[in-house]
Amino acid sequence: MIHTTTISTNKNTSGTKQVSPLNLGQYRIAACPRALPCGRFAAQVSIASGKGSASTDRVMRFVDDFPTFDAAAHYAVAQGIDWVKNVLRMRDRPYTAAVLTPANPICI
Repeated sequence: MIHTTTISTNKNTSGTKQVSPLNLGQYRIAACPRALPCGRFAAQVSIASGKGSASTDRVMRFVDDFPTFDAAAHYAVAQGIDWVKNVLRMRDRPYTAAVLTPANPICI
């Protein structure tokens, strides 16, 4: 699925880029691209939910590498949005993912 998102990047005091998080319902999606030794960038995304001691943070790292920081950030955010939408869909309709098959008939 292709998502059109606007990702704003800022430079912090150490001069490294940071991506502003995106809120989607109760979830906070933040891309965390990291530089690889070869000069390309790895995509990873943090998906946080909850508050205080009831908070959860999932971090997903992806195998693909990207030529730019922004390309890795866009990919990570798109994957995070897909994950959140899938969770919300499954929460609203929990039985749609399971394939219900009839039990094997009993032969007597």
